[in-house]
Formats: sequence, C-alpha cells, structure tokens
Amino acid sequence: MDAFYASVEQRDRPEFRGLPVLVGGSGQRGVVAAASYEARHFGIRSAMPASEARRRCPQAIFLPPRMSHYKGVSRQIFRVFAEFTPDVEGLSMDEAFLDLTASLAIFGSVESLAARIKDRVREETSLTASVGVGPNKLVAKIASDLEKPDGLCMLFGDRIRQVLDPLPARHIGGIGPRTAARLDRLGIRTIRDLRVAPERLLDRVFGRHAGRIREKAGGIDHRPVCPHHPDQSISAEETFDRDMADALQLGSRLAKLSQRVANRIRDKRLQGATITVKIRKSDFSTFSRQRRISPPTADPRTIARVAQLLLEDWLDSHPESRLRLLGVGISGLSPASQLSLFDTGGPGIEDTVDSIRRRFGDDAVRRARALDHD
Repeated sequence: MDAFYASVEQRDRPEFRGLPVLVGGSGQRGVVAAASYEARHFGIRSAMPASEARRRCPQAIFLPPRMSHYKGVSRQIFRVFAEFTPDVEGLSMDEAFLDLTASLAIFGSVESLAARIKDRVREETSLTASVGVGPNKLVAKIASDLEKPDGLCMLFGDRIRQVLDPLPARHIGGIGPRTAARLDRLGIRTIRDLRVAPERLLDRVFGRHAGRIREKAGGIDHRPVCPHHPDQSISAEETFDRDMADALQLGSRLAKLSQRVANRIRDKRLQGATITVKIRKSDFSTFSRQRRISPPTADPRTIARVAQLLLEDWLDSHPESRLRLLGVGISGLSPASQLSLFDTGGPGIEDTVDSIRRRFGDDAVRRARALDHD
C-alpha cells in the first residue's frame, strides 16, 4: 500500500488531502511512523525524529497513530487478496506476496489480474496500492517500489536485468546502510557491480552468504510464497521523553517492556529462545545485545532477568551513557510447550494474570519491578 497510515488518515479526513501529513509521535522525542507523499517531497521519511521532520516541514500535520483502525483496514485489504488466491504471505499490515500461478486459468493474464486486484482494493478501501509483478518474490518486491504511488510494474525476462542492474545495491535484501557503505568503499555501488564483482570481494563482505547475494543480484530467488508466514520475532520499545541514565529507572522500563513482549508471545501461544536488548543513546547511535536461552520461554520474569543482565553488561562498558530509547525483543519462536512436571506453577499464575489483563487492560496487574521509581 502507498504511505498506508498517512493515506488512511487522508481518506478519513478529506481536509488533509493534498497536505503533508505525518503519523507518529509529535513530541520532541517522537518518531515519524508514516509520511504522506506530500510530506516526502520535503525529504521526510519513516523513522525520522519528529523534531527533524518539523524542521523540514513546519506546516506538516502531525496525527497520532490509530493502530486498531489501521488493522481493520488491513483486514479489508487481505480479504480482497483472498478473492484472487489463497496463497497470500503477509509481510506487514500493508504489504504481502501473492502467488497468482494457479489463478491465471480463472482470471486471465497476469497484467489484467494485477490490475483487477488494484481496482478491488480501491473499491473496498478508497486507497491506492502499488503492485509489482515478477517471476519471484525478490523481483516482485523491487518492482512494487519502482512506480509508487498507485503503480503497476511488471518485470520479466531480459527486462529484469535491464531494470535491476543500475539500481543501488541496497535494493537487494540483506544489504543495509553499513554493508552498503562497505561495498561502496570496494567500488560496488549498483546491483550490476554486485553481480559481476570478483568472488573474493563478495566472500570478504558476505562470507558464506556471498553466493546467495550474487544470485539475488541476478534476479534469482528460490523462496516460495508461504501463506502462513510465522512471526520471526516479537519486540517492544520505548522512546523516553528525556534522556535517561539512572540504572534503576532503566531497569523499571525494561521490566515493563519485557512484560509487553511476554503478553504478546503468550497471546500467540509461542515461546522464544533468544532475547535481545536494543539501546539507543542520546546521539542516536544504536546498539544491541542478545543471549540465547534454553529451554525457550514465554515467562516475563525470565525475559526481564536476561534483558536486565544484557543491559547491565552494556552499561558496564558504556559508563555514564544517557539513553533515549530502550527495547526488548524475543526471537527463535516456536509453539509454547506444556508445563514441565518440575515447574512450580509460575505459568499458571501468568495465565491468570493474562486473563485479568485481557478483561481489564494491560495495566490492571503490574509487577512491582515494573513500577516507576522516582
């Protein structure tokens, strides 16, 4: 979808159409979650600090996110997808892969089918969607970004290499800003550079993944569309109103975040084996620490204890640091196991607490550790 959150707000409030709209926190420490295309003309993008967005576009309209509303619109969109194929792999609320192979015999050519999907999304939601069509997920994803907003881009045959070759290397999944900068120092700037680079250079940067990266640069992707794509990780984070350095206060915030993560994985009947702490300093430098645990857990106390150890370890090596953001995540997810015979009943207590929270809200029951310390 095109600028999903912001587009929903402009749809619902016609007076904002054609104006720069930003969804996210408007406070001094807020972050932009979505920017309308009018706002993007000012160089504003998602994840940009609200203060910088306001500096670039003082007239921008800031709106708080309405996540439950966006989820409802997302369900409408995915119901449209299901009209055309059962093979839908959701990536987020507003993005999905569709395998249309089996649908062509019913609906006709792939181009007319893609156009019909766009039309149905507009009919149901009054929103525009950009569609990319290709022989695999990699090519389709890149194509979907080339003609935004409201685009329909098809890439097949020789045109794949013609279009991909001049694009920046960062368009290939797995190449973030740091890797792109490293490639740039080696003279590898475009996807074509990546495709024809000497093997030894790619090995130096990507190690055992070098062959896979070279395949991607050639437009090759063997991943199937997975209709029931499982959660890879679940996380929660908080940006503080003021930079925070007090270890006791940080521990309290960490406990709250751990509880939020635990609530979400238990709601999904999952457990996780790797716990990660995300730390962002006042200068926006970002760090992460993680630890694998055995057996996997969904217990907020265990998550909080491990997260606390990770935070303390980082603070020991970065004394007097002031933090603007703290996050907790859990990955290596699997279906939750049955209660061990030797467990003392903790999860039973957690089940009761979950029931209370579902009925009366997340703050109905809180651990003492999660209470603010003045």
